[in-house]
Amino acid sequence: MSYVITSRCAGVRDGACVQVCPVACIHDAGEQFVIDPDECIHCGACAVACPVGAIFFAPDLPEAHRDAAEFNRAFFR
Repeated sequence: MSYVITSRCAGVRDGACVQVCPVACIHDAGEQFVIDPDECIHCGACAVACPVGAIFFAPDLPEAHRDAAEFNRAFFR
């Protein structure tokens, strides 16, 4: 399991998450950032840094954002 960036990021794209990620697994997907689930080391630094609360540990994704995990994964296929 990795961390997941939800659509709350869309339009905001603050970038604080990118700056604190120790393994550079956060990438620009255009409208929002996404996390590579294979590179994520589950440190949670991105979630703490996100000013809009757009990042969740995958098992803790709110129901309304369950599709975000697949959106993040699909970007890296």
